[in-house]
Amino acid sequence: MTKANEKMMANAIRALAMDAVQAANSGHPGMPMGMADVATVLFNRFINIDPAAPKWADRDRFVLSAGHGSMLLYAIHHLLGYGDMDMDQIRNFRQFGYRTAGHPEYGHADGIETTTGPLGQGISTAVGMALAERMQNARFGDDLVDHYTYVIAGDGCLMEGISHEAIDMAGHMGLGKLVVFWDDNSITIDGATDISTSTDQAARFDAAGWHTQAIDGHNPEAIAAAIKAARADNRPSLIACKTIIGFGSPNKQGTSGVHGAALGPDEVALTRKELGWDYPAFEIPDGIYADWHAAAARGAQARAAWEGRLSGNAKAKALNAAIDGSDRAPLAAAMAAYKAELVADKPKVATRKSSQMALEIVNGAVGSMVGGSADLTGSNLTRTSAMTPVSKADYSGNYIYYGVREHGMAAAMNGIYLHGGLRPYGGTFLAFADYCRGSIRLSALMGIPVTYVMTHDSIGLGEDGPTHQPVEHVASLRVMPNLMVFRPADAVEAAEAWEIAVNSDATPSLMALSRQGLPTVRDDASENMTAKGMYVLREADGERDVTLMATGSEVEIALAAADALAADGIKAAVVSAPCFELFDQQDAAYRASVLGTAPRVGIEAGVVTGWEKYLGDNSAFIGMSSFGASAPIKELYEHFGITADATAAAAKSLLKT
Repeated sequence: MTKANEKMMANAIRALAMDAVQAANSGHPGMPMGMADVATVLFNRFINIDPAAPKWADRDRFVLSAGHGSMLLYAIHHLLGYGDMDMDQIRNFRQFGYRTAGHPEYGHADGIETTTGPLGQGISTAVGMALAERMQNARFGDDLVDHYTYVIAGDGCLMEGISHEAIDMAGHMGLGKLVVFWDDNSITIDGATDISTSTDQAARFDAAGWHTQAIDGHNPEAIAAAIKAARADNRPSLIACKTIIGFGSPNKQGTSGVHGAALGPDEVALTRKELGWDYPAFEIPDGIYADWHAAAARGAQARAAWEGRLSGNAKAKALNAAIDGSDRAPLAAAMAAYKAELVADKPKVATRKSSQMALEIVNGAVGSMVGGSADLTGSNLTRTSAMTPVSKADYSGNYIYYGVREHGMAAAMNGIYLHGGLRPYGGTFLAFADYCRGSIRLSALMGIPVTYVMTHDSIGLGEDGPTHQPVEHVASLRVMPNLMVFRPADAVEAAEAWEIAVNSDATPSLMALSRQGLPTVRDDASENMTAKGMYVLREADGERDVTLMATGSEVEIALAAADALAADGIKAAVVSAPCFELFDQQDAAYRASVLGTAPRVGIEAGVVTGWEKYLGDNSAFIGMSSFGASAPIKELYEHFGITADATAAAAKSLLKT
């Protein structure tokens, strides 16, 4: 492939980018035009992907961390010949019903490895992908798993705090098959980067144990040489590509004006002349298509060779089972036997411990599980007895010490799952869920079943005080679409929640787990009642006078209050509500049978937000309306009025109205 051909291949990206943004009168032409040369060399000479088999397991991964430059990705996919990226998709960039969304969205089009746009998420997710590649390689060998993860990141990605967590982790883990191209164009939306940052990025990456290079991002041979050097080094690599944003635009290149706005018809015409691109909008010469299709053909050859190796490999069945999820089949029987033991033994343990007990069953039955914690392993109880650490010296383990990097952990878990073949979960304190929130939201948006283990879920953690006591967190997480928030009341519900989470294929889960010990409240585990979201744990003796609804550690309070009310002749049903989201999915008849028509009292050591639609008008709520305090648990529950006596009193007051 000659440089002249690569020049025209790159100009095809530029033309499609500026024309699509112009047609939409919306978008970001600057980055695609500036990084077109880097992307062309990468895809033309190095990357192994096959548009005809976009989910081929051993393909190289490409992550556009600077997701605002989405037309770079869409243009490349069109030129390579992805079947779902015809020119009609390009013409309708950013239009409703088309795959070419403003930022790349996982699942909308083939070859989009992850949703990007929130800056820093892409590079951090890619670290998880690169780690998963090494872990799968340790399990299945070079013949089946041996590929690179390539990332294009911008100045904004590297300014985001999450990038520090990801860069540090990648260097520590020695992820030598991760290559990051930094679009070093010295421009942000507000203007030149020197108005907001003076960081020596190469020095930062060097300090984290990366291999770093700096090149002219418009020199194909320098780009190729840098990629070769990066691939030859056993450290993760940063290639700082000095580029001109909006390259080819005579009046706007090199300025912030080309970052996030269409060039305008006159400037588009001038840019065509500057680039020597003598073709109408959305027209690509056959010769340029042929050059791009040749790059795709190289990937197809690599895929065919891999399939040949797979067909004769003794580990092929295990790899396929991990990828397609069929390795979860043994879990059902193992979990059924375990839940029967719980009902018989009735342990009184914190639900963080119940979670660990359930994970012993899960991790023993499902070989693709990968656990971890953000420096809270002994508190979150996320490591089970047979787990071994993942490290630079040995990637064959299944437990990751993420360090104090909650946000980086969450993004890495997204990447681990997206890579395929591994099912990650990771833990921290629930109060720190906000540190993870950007990545949790992407889990939900992408529909990927990552599991977040969030312990110390209320004022019940006691003396650590309000900085660590979640009050608003559960409510704020419940409002996120496509996220299952579980707050189990006992060991049975914890086991049921884990069974649901592991078997989920399109929804992430979050476990809100107690520090304090809780009694087993279930007498029957033959049916997964947590899967119904809410259920009648104890029906009233006769027609209900009141319904007491609670989650987690407050279910035992509801049961005690029901007993107290019964002593006064008041018939109270107790409803356990471990997952609001699953309850909302039940049919109307079931929901009505659980809620009943009697007055309702909700009990949860958090804020009332989200309870209103279940409680109705004639109701009361026992919970929190302020931050917590530092004190022993018993004193805190009494001080904030989250007690059986307060619940019974609230119920009686409703019956007087």
